[in-house]
Amino acid sequence: MNYYPENDLLNLSEIIESETEFIPLLSSEDEELMNAEDIPESLPILPLRNTVLFPGVVIPITVGRDKSIKLIKESYRGNKIIGVVAQKDVKVENPEFIDLNKIGTVAQILKILQMPDGSTTIIIQGKKRFQLIELIQSDPYFKAKVSQFEKVQNFEGDEKFTALMSSLKDVSIQIIKKSPNIPTEAGFAINNIESPVFLVNFVSSSLNIDVVEKQKLLEISDLQERANKVLAALIKDLQMLELKNQIQDKVKTDLDKQQRDFLLNQQLQKIQEELGGNSNEQEIGELKKKAKNKKWSKEVSKVFDRELKKLQRMHPQAGEYSVQLNYLEIVAELPWNEYTKDDFDLDKAQKILDEDHFGLEKIKERIIEHLAVIKIKDDLKSPILCLVGPPGVGKTSLGKSIARALGRKYIRMSLGGMRDEAELRGHRKTYIGAMPGRMIQSLRKAKSSNPVFVLDEIDKVSGSNISGDPQAALLEILDPEQNIAFHDNYLEIDYDLSRVMFIATANTLSTIHPALRDRMEVIDISGYLIEEKIEIAKIHLLPKQLKEHGVKKNQLILNEKILEKIIDDYTRESGVRSLEKRIAKIIRNKAKFIAMNKKYNKKINEEDLIAILGIPIFQRDKNINNNLAGVVTGLAWTNTGGEILFVEVSLSKGKGTLTLTGSLGDVMKESATLAYEYLKAHSNILNIDPEIFQKWNVHIHIPEGATPKDGPSAGITMFTALASAFTQRKVRAKMAMTGEITLRGKVLPVGGIKEKILAAKRAKINDIILSSENTKDINEIKKDYIKGLNFYYINEMIELVDIALLKEKVKNPVKLD
Repeated sequence: MNYYPENDLLNLSEIIESETEFIPLLSSEDEELMNAEDIPESLPILPLRNTVLFPGVVIPITVGRDKSIKLIKESYRGNKIIGVVAQKDVKVENPEFIDLNKIGTVAQILKILQMPDGSTTIIIQGKKRFQLIELIQSDPYFKAKVSQFEKVQNFEGDEKFTALMSSLKDVSIQIIKKSPNIPTEAGFAINNIESPVFLVNFVSSSLNIDVVEKQKLLEISDLQERANKVLAALIKDLQMLELKNQIQDKVKTDLDKQQRDFLLNQQLQKIQEELGGNSNEQEIGELKKKAKNKKWSKEVSKVFDRELKKLQRMHPQAGEYSVQLNYLEIVAELPWNEYTKDDFDLDKAQKILDEDHFGLEKIKERIIEHLAVIKIKDDLKSPILCLVGPPGVGKTSLGKSIARALGRKYIRMSLGGMRDEAELRGHRKTYIGAMPGRMIQSLRKAKSSNPVFVLDEIDKVSGSNISGDPQAALLEILDPEQNIAFHDNYLEIDYDLSRVMFIATANTLSTIHPALRDRMEVIDISGYLIEEKIEIAKIHLLPKQLKEHGVKKNQLILNEKILEKIIDDYTRESGVRSLEKRIAKIIRNKAKFIAMNKKYNKKINEEDLIAILGIPIFQRDKNINNNLAGVVTGLAWTNTGGEILFVEVSLSKGKGTLTLTGSLGDVMKESATLAYEYLKAHSNILNIDPEIFQKWNVHIHIPEGATPKDGPSAGITMFTALASAFTQRKVRAKMAMTGEITLRGKVLPVGGIKEKILAAKRAKINDIILSSENTKDINEIKKDYIKGLNFYYINEMIELVDIALLKEKVKNPVKLD
């Protein structure tokens, strides 16, 4: 509560004890006399820098300015009455009149004291508040015209005000009791104050708040309002004081507990020594033994020795002991500079890749090239491979095959859904339950510093969030220039990852950070054709499932026709996972008969498929007939492979509006608009009357409306459908197409050609129209797989008219006029 400096408080106490001409507390009679006194019209003004004087309150003030000393001495020789006003800014050394607040307090000088250090201290008592009107003189000190500011209020009989005063006293006394810096005598002073006005002023003066806040209290004319403000400040002080005391008590309790634990641990140590040695000697001995055979650098050895000495100084019962021991065990078990010998027999590697994976010739060729570079250069600072493709095409297993081919340890770490950067970098060991990151943990398990490390599902790593940015951490791991000194937060020692062969897998590149994508060499793995799936099932899936279910090869026969039926009717994917599940289900069904020694048909037929797998889940995509104008077959790519889609155009009488339906994305809508505008611009080539476009509404729909669709590859399909609708000419039967269009009429290449060709073959389509620039994609597909297909390559949209549309009109054509 007391804001006075300690020395001032002691001096004031001595003065009060030795002088009896004034009493710091104000009685009711004194207050009545003080209220009856008139305020002079003008007063000498003493600026106060760091305090505010309240009426009735006695305070000591040290006077230092020449002006102020002159004012004090002249006033003390006179009527001893002065006006004191707080400065607006305590930093101003020599305030002007405008630097003073407008409300101040009339004060009586009670005593002038010359202090031992040469300074002058005065004891003053506040009388009444006043308001500054105007400045009369500036030299040798300020003198101003003033007016009375006091507002006499009578609260006699007001129970609410009485309770407010009682609360002020109670809270003040609580603060005095809880604060070790305030003498207990202050409590008696509070209790002895009878005047409500003086009680509010006395407490206001003693509040632990800054000068600005005290000045605001002085300027409040209503006593009850000021009392409420003072009570709120007191309660805040009391809460802070209680919190401070709680913290101090807790610290004292914690220190007492630590001292007790220390003494008990010392006694326990002595007892253990008497019983035959320390229990931690064996653990420290094992750590030293592990460290002796390590091939680590001098820096790591130095850190290990330092941390081991720290462990030896700890008591086994101390909480930090287990943390330190765990850290040293991890450091000692890591494969520092321990590498497996590489087997660079590329013929053997090729054989292993062929054994484990059917097809994927381009991918396997690229992997062999990658291994050849490592063999020649003897350096792994080559691009990190990133295998991108749909689920189930063998991306993860390719990494395993590479490890087997090289004779290296294999580690797979799934990054799907990773949100916390600490999963890769670890936590600092100061945290409870801290562990190294998954990179270091995986190397510890592998016991080798040059494994094949597959980072699975790298496209599903979360970006920046509240737990850090895992993608940013991967930048260091996958950068050959940086990962030579990978920093794990737990280890706090750089670890060399440059000899690790990283292989990432992803389903899409769109969600991978550009900087991360730049550090990897992307290899696209597309889906399998039906012929490839049949071969994979015969060579890999069927033998594997027969072995896993304990069924012999001669106990079950699945021919190519049945395998194709399973692929067509029961799976819809780019990979072979669903196919493997269906084969496993068939084998389980027959295993039941084998186990029960019942007769069964070894050779699976179509009736068996329906009995075991149920009715076909997927109907074979069928191209539609060409009896309707405006319906054209297109080719699309999805995450599960290629699909065929139909573009339907309908015309109706109207004002020439264009309607698009079928859950189309923005890009597909733009393609439809381009196709329509190009048709209108070149209607003369197709002998279409331009006036028709103003009289007929156009509706473009793509079936399966619940499935979202987007992309530019349906551009030429939409143009062909529109041209057919407006000319009422038939579309060539068993024909499909894919290609992006421009407003200038150009046909651009699109992706996913292999998957789209697969979809076309499933639908028994014979003719396919593509952009000329897609020729290279067709040349990469084995001739056996595209046997029976005719390809038409175009550069301009207008070429579609002669290739895709027949001269013959549909039956019952719509008359457009």
